[in-house]
Amino acid sequence: MTQLHVEISGNGPDLVLLHGWAMHSGVWDNVAAPLSQHFRLHRIDLPGHGSSRACALTSLEQMVEQVIQHLPADCIVCGWSLGGQVAMRLAMQLPERIQQLVLVASTPCFVKRTDWAWGMEVATLNLFMKNLAHDYVQTLNRFLTLQVRGGEDQTRVLAQLRKSVLNDVPPEATTLQAGLKILQTSDLRAELKQIKQPVLLIHGQNDAIVPVEAAKWMQQQFSQAQLKLFSHCGHAPFFSFPEQFVSCFDVI
Repeated sequence: MTQLHVEISGNGPDLVLLHGWAMHSGVWDNVAAPLSQHFRLHRIDLPGHGSSRACALTSLEQMVEQVIQHLPADCIVCGWSLGGQVAMRLAMQLPERIQQLVLVASTPCFVKRTDWAWGMEVATLNLFMKNLAHDYVQTLNRFLTLQVRGGEDQTRVLAQLRKSVLNDVPPEATTLQAGLKILQTSDLRAELKQIKQPVLLIHGQNDAIVPVEAAKWMQQQFSQAQLKLFSHCGHAPFFSFPEQFVSCFDVI
């Protein structure tokens, strides 16, 4: 099996960072230096993304299994968006190894359902999937724009996101479609109570992709959870407010 790309830096407790859909480990660059003063960082490129492009992406379970091969013996796992779903699965499967979770702009259920109002419209996600096949770069640009919506200084944050994502070789269209399929079908709500580890939730008040109500709901499901809300912030709090983001880790 092809190995995932991992960048390791810093000293301290092991902290694994998992990026979101269509991204790569470089998205953590804004916060890596200050975090590495307190933690040993493991920045992983998920299957099909970044320098792990040779690894096919097929399912959430496959992502989890490949990430497990690169986990330290005991660690904290921080996941953003899709990476948050991977982090939750890891905590369920490896309760003895995952000491704590940090879930950034994450949700157990990405799309709206009859009993879940705090997700993306199914039609919106379907349109993203359709447009990927016709205009790959423009669809990625639209997704990046959606990430900063509702946040402060959107022009600056969007420019940083574009530089980080589009300056790297983006994932193949098949990888992006597979990732959207995971987001379309994954629903971890019924399993969340399996997670007994402490959980830190970090969420933008104005997140246009994952409504803040999803984070508030998750806080009630976990036995040990703290919720840090960022005002005037969208889907990428560590881009919008890097210093505030790093300060959240003081409680760990």
